[in-house]
Order: sequence, then C-alpha cells, then structure tokens
Amino acid sequence: MLQPVVRRTWAPRGDTPLQYRWERHDRLSGISGLTVSPKRRHLDLYYTLQEHNFQAKEVETFVGELFQHFPHGIILVLDRWSVHLSAAAQLRRRFPRQVRIEWLPSYAPELNPDEQVWNRTKYADLANFCPENLPELTQAVRDSLEHTKSQQPLLRSFFEYGGFGL
Repeated sequence: MLQPVVRRTWAPRGDTPLQYRWERHDRLSGISGLTVSPKRRHLDLYYTLQEHNFQAKEVETFVGELFQHFPHGIILVLDRWSVHLSAAAQLRRRFPRQVRIEWLPSYAPELNPDEQVWNRTKYADLANFCPENLPELTQAVRDSLEHTKSQQPLLRSFFEYGGFGL
C-alpha cells in the first residue's frame, strides 16, 4: 500500500511535523529470500517486487530462479503462510532432488530472518516516507533492499536475531 508507516520523530517544540497523503489502494508486494553459502558462509539477499499479491505459482517461479545461483539444490525454510504451503507441494513435484523444505513453527515471525529484512525496510528505511506514486515506492523499496543486501554484518544480524548462529 502507499500508506506510510508513521513513526515518532523529533521536531522543535510547537512545530509538529505533518504528513500530507491521501487514501490510496495501489499495492506493492514483495518476496525475498536470505541465502547462506554452506562453504563460505557468505550471505545474500534475493527479492522480487510486483503490483499484486503473490500466488503459489509466483513463489514457485521465484524459487526456480534461485536454482540459477544454486544449481546443486537448496534447503528452503518457510513459514506456514497458505501460499507457501501450496507452493511447497508444487516445488516438491517439480524439483524433487533439488529442494528440501523445512518449516518454521505456525506463527513465529521472530524466528524468521527474512522478516527482519522487511521490518528494516518498512520501519527504518521507509518510516514516514510518503511516495507520490507506485514507481516512487518501488524505487525506494529497491534502494532499501539493495542497501541491506550490501551489508554482510546486517544480514548476519537477522539470523542472530532469530537464534541461528552462523
């Protein structure tokens, strides 16, 4: 949505900051995956954005594109979102030897390192940001994700927050 995440901010006394926006119903959806190279322990972030909600077929396509980077296969750790459940069945059929799926508990966003990527994007990088249109929002989200992707210590902290030692 094009509605900003409103966060507290500092301002001079008596000079309350104002955000001017209007009710918009455009949508920007994103999917991302944090990867760990098993030998080098190098972390990376892959993502894609689109203007409608993700369906199982699009999750399957995203995972299929990861095989370009990991041709020997991947271990996919998913939460139990209904789209992930549907996509998992198709992935097992389509890539039976290249994908192994592990599940996070039913509702445990604090265990999912990928949730920290989106928390940082929404609540830190884009807090109080009021885009004029969808292309402006898309570019801001891309810039945020690319900045996050370039920081190995930050990516590592997402795993540490979830209790995964690397």
